[in-house]
Amino acid sequence: MDVLSSRVLLRPRDAARAQAFYRDVLGLAVYREFGPPDHPGVVFFLGGGFLEVSAGDGGAPSGVAVWLQVRDVAAETARLAGAGVPVLREPRTEPWGLVEAWLADPDGVRLVLVEVPPDHPLRRDRR
Repeated sequence: MDVLSSRVLLRPRDAARAQAFYRDVLGLAVYREFGPPDHPGVVFFLGGGFLEVSAGDGGAPSGVAVWLQVRDVAAETARLAGAGVPVLREPRTEPWGLVEAWLADPDGVRLVLVEVPPDHPLRRDRR
């Protein structure tokens, strides 16, 4: 697999409280914010990777997920499914414009495969 980027995803019960903790208490620098202005997701710099803290479904924290940016989500999902990796959700374009598929490692940790389409804003330097 040709991994282009990765991040750890946290889906806490209270995203705003967790974001304040990582930003204000730990002092992590913000890489980017996304989503609705009243409940944004925040991605923090985390050394050589990133930590994303955003809202879950309102239930219990969903634990940890491994976010892997790849060149072709559909091809990687098919390859991994053929190798026996459980596919939790087939590839689809999310409201924020990224193509995602969810798989699981042997312990049930969610693997989020992500493809950034050519026309997505992440592909453009906005500075």
